[in-house]
Amino acid sequence: MGFEGEVWQVRTGAEPVGEILIDDADFPWLSGRFTAGPGFGAVRDLFARELALISRDDEEHRQEWEAAYEEITRQVSLSSPDGPVPEFLLHIEGDRAWFRWSDEPFEHA
Repeated sequence: MGFEGEVWQVRTGAEPVGEILIDDADFPWLSGRFTAGPGFGAVRDLFARELALISRDDEEHRQEWEAAYEEITRQVSLSSPDGPVPEFLLHIEGDRAWFRWSDEPFEHA
């Protein structure tokens, strides 16, 4: 699919959160090396909480995960080399990031 080697940008407002250098494309997921930018400190705990909650498989934690991820999408944007994507599901852990995205808004239940 030609994604490997691309650099995707994660931002909060105008401040860079980091870059993802894509090294694996397993459609619909892309993953790569995450290099933190100056804005990462402000959202680091959000991503850590999101990952901790997603691994719990019960209704209470699912609702908490949805709230945590909603906060991530309020604070962070994701851009491909072609520009911002309207919807995404992004995970960051250490120097790795993996995500899927859509050119159209996700359907919300």
